[in-house]
Order: sequence, then structure tokens, then C-alpha cells
Amino acid sequence: MQAIILAAGMGRRLKKLTKDQPKCMITVNGIPMIERMMKQLDHCHLDRIIIVTGHKGEELQSFVSSLPLSTPVTYIDNPVYKTTNNIYSLYLAKDQLLMDDTILLESDLIFEQEVLTQIINDPYPNLALVAHFESWMDGTVVLLDEQDNIMKFLTRKDFRFEDIHSYYKTVNIYKFSRSFSTTHYVPFLEAYSKALGNNEYYEQVLKVISLLDDHDLKATRLENGFWYEIDDEQDLDIAESIFTDSQSRLTRLSKRFGGYWRYPGLLDFCYLVNPYFPNSRFMGEIKASFEVLTTSYPSGLDVNNLLAAKSLGLDRNQVLTGNGAAELIRPLLRSFNNSVGVLRPSFDEYGACSQNAIYFTVTTPDYTYTAQDIMDFYKDKELDALVLVNPDNPTGNYIPKNEVLSLAKYCKARSITLILDESFIDFSSAEESPSLMCQEILDEYTNLVLIKSISKSYGVPGLRLGLLTCSDPEIISLVRNELPIWNINSLAEYFLQIFEKYQSDYQEALAHFKRTREKLYQSLHSIRQLKLYPSQANFIMCEITDGCSATQIAELLLNRYNILVKDLSHKPGMEGREFIRIAVRTEADNERLADALKHILR
Repeated sequence: MQAIILAAGMGRRLKKLTKDQPKCMITVNGIPMIERMMKQLDHCHLDRIIIVTGHKGEELQSFVSSLPLSTPVTYIDNPVYKTTNNIYSLYLAKDQLLMDDTILLESDLIFEQEVLTQIINDPYPNLALVAHFESWMDGTVVLLDEQDNIMKFLTRKDFRFEDIHSYYKTVNIYKFSRSFSTTHYVPFLEAYSKALGNNEYYEQVLKVISLLDDHDLKATRLENGFWYEIDDEQDLDIAESIFTDSQSRLTRLSKRFGGYWRYPGLLDFCYLVNPYFPNSRFMGEIKASFEVLTTSYPSGLDVNNLLAAKSLGLDRNQVLTGNGAAELIRPLLRSFNNSVGVLRPSFDEYGACSQNAIYFTVTTPDYTYTAQDIMDFYKDKELDALVLVNPDNPTGNYIPKNEVLSLAKYCKARSITLILDESFIDFSSAEESPSLMCQEILDEYTNLVLIKSISKSYGVPGLRLGLLTCSDPEIISLVRNELPIWNINSLAEYFLQIFEKYQSDYQEALAHFKRTREKLYQSLHSIRQLKLYPSQANFIMCEITDGCSATQIAELLLNRYNILVKDLSHKPGMEGREFIRIAVRTEADNERLADALKHILR
């Protein structure tokens, strides 16, 4: 068996990165793609490797020749690489296709060894390696039957996004037997090139062959191993966060702060949402209006403040909408010239945005605290404002409503603004009506500022919605003056517009969530090496008690099981102990996480 690598392309979308080198010599974490691929092929003990070169071909040949390989390497030059596509590169290698069974690869691929092993070891002689289509993918797509026969190669004209659940993307690694190349591929390759020219793609030949009754070409569905096709700088950036050492992978992924739909099969237990809302009916209404929403300007801030106030039953002049709660937190905290009281451990954004934070570090072994604890700590300190996240993040600590009202009264008597973040309050099952977000309370406590992240409780982090409400017109004015006229998009505005219709669905989702959280708690509680902390939020904080570090557990979950959790090792206020934070997802996802932890900690 031999391998043919198509490496003639110019890689124009990678811009300056391919100006002075071939595309396949771009480095991923310091290793050129072609070096990685050649060593992986060398590991397969092939008879030969054939590389079709073009752009900067001499540099590529010189580099490959310097690698310590045991497999013979030969080269074919495509002198017209600037005006042809990969069909012509493969046409130049047609005689080699007739010599032996062939693994055909494109040089802009990066993959793990098991990806290559799967197609080589599969007993079927003629295969396209495919992966289930994901939203981030682009390129050749196929339809398969139940026996993995390729029914159709889809063109862009045939592609329908509503059908992607049945689509498979080619990984651009193929296996052709010598017989298949002789009887099918090469004859059609020659005919297609003569009829339609050389500025086409070799997959077009496979599309024609797939129309034959006896085309003898099947797919093998990728089972294990990561792969990525690098066409532009974004692809390169993502590939560097996937194909790195096990320690760096967790750090690199965590620093992205989201966008994890680009990572095949990654299960995100790090970021916090509501797994049961919006429901399918709500999403259906948003989808039905998607086209008009994406092609229309959103309303200005005044209109969106009105929509939010209407949903909450509040005075429209006392509500501000933000592009996520973070957009509201920064100008609010920066409006205080003197000290701001901030708890630790808690949501770090408040401390980071404060010009002069005075920290109350919770030192109880279980990180619990009361309103009285807060008042006792700050009784001899001068504050402009005091921040409380309730329930808190990441501990899940909850202060009952009557105690929070006592704290608001305490702050009012001392002319302290109480900033109360209720982003997780809807998940609480501690009492019937735990929130302070009602007009009567706001009117009584003009020193109270309420913050709420819509992303977390309503399960729409991609819409970036946050709310601030306060009856003090000066605070509203200070924050409002820092916001642009159009600070949320049309989809987020539409969410506010229609949400009231789904209030009962939302309450059902919360009830379902609370049952699921309890099941997850019980499942994790059975793991002897975990100490769980009761939570009234949409996450559970766990302490590792068997000598392993939280970072080690997080790395093992990611690298073995493709599960991302929050490593709290470097969380201010939690130094010296080993904690992870686990989001509550669907029961199926939670079971997968619990099983993974049981295997790691057994």
C-alpha cells in the first residue's frame, strides 16, 4: 500500500502565512503539518509516499527530505498549480494510482494517529473516511445508507441545512484499491478532466462514480480521534487548541471563554445555562423569524428597556438591558469613587471592575456565610457599595430572602449601595419566592441595584442578554450614559418581546431542572473521593479529596472523555484546596459525566 498526498495548493486564505512557504509547512504548535503527517504515515509501514507539489515545491521537497523517515518518498510537480485545482494534481499521479492500493490525503489535514489507523485497517478496499456533519464544517458532504454505501455526493446546490442531521463530511482521506483505481477512478478522472478541465476537484469524479450501480465505494464513519482541516487562520487557531499536549489543552480551551460548538463532541460542563429552556416551541418561533431578524436593525435602548420592564413587571425607567450582564457591571462599578465591598470566592468580574475593592474572604471550611457575617466584617469599613451574588458562584451558597432584605436595610442606613446579582436565583428551591426583583422592594430600597444574567437562567448565552434594575435615577443615568443606542441585537430583542408567552413553560423547565440537579447531586455523592457542596444554583461545586489535583481531574476529563469542567485551582479565595465546578446539564449528559468521574476516581 502507498500514500499520495496532494500538496500543490497555494493556501491563499491563510494570507501571509503561505507567502514564503507551502500551506502544509504551516506549524501547529511548532510542528509543520507535513512533518506530523509524514511521521504518521511512516508509522504505517507503507511501501512508498508520493507527494504532488506545486507552490514552493522545492522548499517542501527539501524539508521532507530532511525528515528521518524509513518510507521511500517520491515527488510529482504540478507546474500549473496557480491555475488548476486538485483534480489536476491527482491526474498527474494517475499512473501511480494504478500501481498499488492507495491512501489519498490532502496536505492541509491534521489528525490523530487512530484516524489514519481506522481507514487503513478497515477490511473494505474502497473507502471514504467521513465524520458526522457539524455546523462548523465546510466542504464535500455525502449521504449514506444503512450499509454505509455512499448514496450521493452533495453539491452546494443540493445542500439543505435542515437536513444536516443526515449528512456526513468527508475527512479528505480515502482508500482506493488498485483494482478500483484501474476500473473506475482513473478512467473517470481522465474523462472528467478532458471534458470539464483542470480547475475542478477530485471529489467531482467520485460524485460521478457514485451514480453507477456498482461503484463499490463505501464510507467508514470516524469512531475515535480528532481531525481538523486548516484553510484559514481561524482553523489554525482552533487546531492549536486541539492538537497540543494534555496540560496545555485545558488551558487553551478555557482561555477561549466559549465558542465550543467548533470542537467535535465536546461536552461543556464549564459554562452555566438552563438545559431545559428555551423549549422546542420557543425555538421554533425564533427560527420562524430568523430571516427578518437577521436582516433588520434592532430597536434602540429605550425600546428594549421597555420590553424588559414589561416582562418583569417593573417601571420602564428603572430597567436597563445590556449585551450580557458584563456590559452593565463595568460602568456600574466604575461609577463608585470609593471602596466597594466584594466577597471571595465569588464572581471575579465585580472585583476586577472595582477601582478600590475591599474583600471579605470567606474562611469557613464549607464556604458558607450569612448576611450577618457580611455586616460584621464591613461594620468598621467605609463603603460606597457592597456586592452580593446570591446564590453565589462558584460555591452555590444561598442567603434567604429575609436575610438579604436585612442586608439591604443595613446598607440603606449607612448610605451604601447594595448590588445584588440574582443571575442564579431562579434555580433556587430554598423558598417559594426568593427574588428581590419586584417593584415594591425596589421602591422601598432606592439603594438596591439588581443584576440578572438572562443567559444563565433562560438558557440563551449566545444572545448575550443582561438586566439591571434600580429605583435610583442617578445610578440608572450613570450606567445608561455608558451604553450605546444599539447594544443588543435583534434576536435578543425578539426574545424579550415574546418571552411572556412562555412563562409557564419556563416554570416547568425550572421544576425539571431542580429534579435533574438533585439526581446529579446523588450520583456524584456516591463517589467517595468527591466532597459535594449543596447548591441553589445551576452548578455543583466538588472538592477532590483523594490527593489528586483539580487540574489533573479536569485534564483527564477533557483528554479522555472530551468533557470540559471548571478548574477552580486558581480561583481567588480558594487557594490550597482542590475544587472543580460542574454545570447541571441534561440527565443523559450528567450520567456521562458521572460515569467518567467514577472511572477516573475508582
